[in-house]
Amino acid sequence: MGATRLERTFQHLKAERRIGLVPFVTAGFPDLPSTMDLVPALVGAGADVVELGVPFSDPLADGATIQAASFHALRQGVTVRKCLEVCAGLRGRGVEVPLVLMGYYNPLLAMGLRAFAREAQDAGVDGVIVADLPPEEAGPLLEECRPRGIHWICLLAPTSNDGRIAAACALASGFIYCVSIAGVTGVRERVGEQARSLVRRVRAHTTLPLAVGFGISRPEHLREASGYADAVVVGSALLDAMKARPRAQMVQGATRFLLGLREVPQPTL
Repeated sequence: MGATRLERTFQHLKAERRIGLVPFVTAGFPDLPSTMDLVPALVGAGADVVELGVPFSDPLADGATIQAASFHALRQGVTVRKCLEVCAGLRGRGVEVPLVLMGYYNPLLAMGLRAFAREAQDAGVDGVIVADLPPEEAGPLLEECRPRGIHWICLLAPTSNDGRIAAACALASGFIYCVSIAGVTGVRERVGEQARSLVRRVRAHTTLPLAVGFGISRPEHLREASGYADAVVVGSALLDAMKARPRAQMVQGATRFLLGLREVPQPTL
């Protein structure tokens, strides 16, 4: 099997000596047709990978912004299968960047791990992040996803000890998500030394690319992380930028925000 989309993307980023930009959006916020328009717009604004949040009723790792978006999507009946339909639709529209689903384990179990992995492969999903799935219990999902070329992307936090870091790195593929703080998602003033320290500790156990998330919201965060990480994940600040606009302008607001993170000159609208 040749290199996957995720592997090729990080190879290109390394060759270009630039940090990857990974926006997170909740599938179905503000609605599914908007998600179908939003993702290509984000790619056009510089997204290297797109994380699609699978709505869940008890998102323990998420702060208020993503919780509210998830609740909104659930009220509209967004399910795992509808998220997969979005991925398939995006591939049909010509979206070529890696698509990663981020969610929680129970909806995948309810669907059936084999059915999920099979349908995710058909839909063009490149990876899955399961916030409440520890490496000790990841075996059944890995058995279904790995043969289908779907990466299991683990989360590691500043509180992870070296033993857990090693165990997670031994199973992970695609990239590793380094949580910048011991807490939930949300906008913060600074990324902080904890993120740099965690990345340094994780690099001792893996050659996989490392992405930093939880709190990324400003160009200076991107510049700071570019000194030690391979990518940054931005979620809450992006959703806040969308919510600050009228519904008809949410995609435009998200695009302008993402361009602003790289400090790309933006036209006056």
